[in-house]
Amino acid sequence: MGLSISVPATEQELLQTVQAVVGDGIIEGSREYNKDEYIAGAKAADQTSVFPKWTGPGLVFYKVRENALDPRNFKDGGDSGMLAVRYVVQHGDDKNTILKIDAVFVDDSHLRPHASDGSVEAAEFKEIQDHLAAMHLAKERAVEDEKHHQQELAAKELEAKHKDQQLEFAVAKKPDETLEQHVHNLRRDVERAVKAPGAQLKSTPFRSASTLKTLSAGSQVVILISTPYWFGVETDDGQHGWIHHSQLEQLP
Repeated sequence: MGLSISVPATEQELLQTVQAVVGDGIIEGSREYNKDEYIAGAKAADQTSVFPKWTGPGLVFYKVRENALDPRNFKDGGDSGMLAVRYVVQHGDDKNTILKIDAVFVDDSHLRPHASDGSVEAAEFKEIQDHLAAMHLAKERAVEDEKHHQQELAAKELEAKHKDQQLEFAVAKKPDETLEQHVHNLRRDVERAVKAPGAQLKSTPFRSASTLKTLSAGSQVVILISTPYWFGVETDDGQHGWIHHSQLEQLP
């Protein structure tokens, strides 16, 4: 009986998915006695005596479980023997690929083949569908992530362009001021030097706060936050902390 179906996936996608399912070690849609919802311990194989050699078109894969005990959903099964599933991937068109799945159990006592009632093929195909869905979702997320990344780059580029325009506008308003002078004045607005004999960089804007490090006189900091009495600053080595207004002075 088996299953033959056109799958909405490229041949490469279906091959990748079938190989993953063949290697998962599980045969779905059957069980040994009633102890599990599936049969574990299966192995991928290049060929098996359960099926005749495949001479048709496409690529063929096998998943085999030896010494299977009375697997369910096989006609007139019983006893122990070899259980095998065959998967054949055949070319369809640009968007669809043909998949064939067959499951057979051969008992050790009489070496008779027992075909699946369709449960194994349906369950294995469900696994393949789930893998394909996860693959497509991952690709969609990758496309969305790349789109978001490009949007962020465009926003940063636009922001940089806007800042350049603002700088050009500010310089244009002061024709006697060169660009270098304007940048120097901007630095004076946000940078300060530590007064002699030095200052302590505090963890919070309180004199009783713990000291992060001691800054030497003349060392420069960038003002990030300004309060009535304290500056939140960044040091040359990138450390953040707080310094009292009285301990800083304008750059020369």
